[in-house]
Amino acid sequence: MHSILKTLSSVALLAALTAPVCAQSWPEAGKPIHIVVPAPGGGGTGDTIARMLAEQLATRLKTSFVIENKPGANGNIGASFAAKSAPDGYRFLFSWAGTLAVSPKLYTTPGFDSQKDFAPIALICDVPNILVVNNGQPVKTLKEFVEYAKNNPGKLNFGSTGIGSSMHLAGELFMTQTGAKMVHVPYNAPGTATTNMIANDIQLMFQLVPGIASQIKAEKVKALAILSDTRSPALPDVPTTSELGFPKLQSSTWFAMLAPKGTPAPIIEKMNAEINAVLKDPEFQKKLAAIGATTLGGTPQKLSAHLSAELDKWGAVIQAAGIKAQ
Repeated sequence: MHSILKTLSSVALLAALTAPVCAQSWPEAGKPIHIVVPAPGGGGTGDTIARMLAEQLATRLKTSFVIENKPGANGNIGASFAAKSAPDGYRFLFSWAGTLAVSPKLYTTPGFDSQKDFAPIALICDVPNILVVNNGQPVKTLKEFVEYAKNNPGKLNFGSTGIGSSMHLAGELFMTQTGAKMVHVPYNAPGTATTNMIANDIQLMFQLVPGIASQIKAEKVKALAILSDTRSPALPDVPTTSELGFPKLQSSTWFAMLAPKGTPAPIIEKMNAEINAVLKDPEFQKKLAAIGATTLGGTPQKLSAHLSAELDKWGAVIQAAGIKAQ
């Protein structure tokens, strides 16, 4: 028994001594850090934010960062790849609500478990959905639109970027919260859906702020409400659903950084500290605000709790609406 206790004490001491060394020596000079982004490169919101963050982290950690775009299956391919990566601190996952909180509830076998296969690091930022209608709709406010939609069941079509996208689920949430009945029309690209909305082929969208802000400012469409409890820095004059009496009508695409499960805690802690330092920089906050994103940040525990709540929320919406992945 004495020898066993002595062995356990030695193991505990070794772990205590190794942890600080691990944090101090990571990252190794000249060894690049890879960030998996489960979407195509070339200017999408997620890819843009990931590259902005990577640039700042590279400066702070004095090493190069490589963005690995792994698109496909609503982000499942990239997330699955990251989950199977070595937990050594040289590959992370930068992902978002659709992949982390929706796919596990939408797909029978997404290829990963967002809670069991990853160690949370930090929330990065949040981009809310916004309810917009074309100028031909006889409404000016959210209250008027809710009444109009309820009085015209099945006559209003809302566009999205596909089954299970944030634009789709925001519409399903709207119907759940208000009792309205509308028709979902999925598109392959948000730009096409927006063009069709302006032309009245569809009547409304629950667009993401960056994808519609310019059309709102040009008065090509009418913005009725931000689906959030905080106004968007890109559209500060548009009221929130919370302000307008619909506090549960909230939908956004939030972004987060995670690591493969088993990544040493000192590395998680250091990466969390560096990310939060970047997010506190006023210039970085301005860059995020310019694309309609609100800075978040915080502890790994905050991300873990947020992910759990989002899985429950969107799982309930998916089940109530009977949505199936296609």
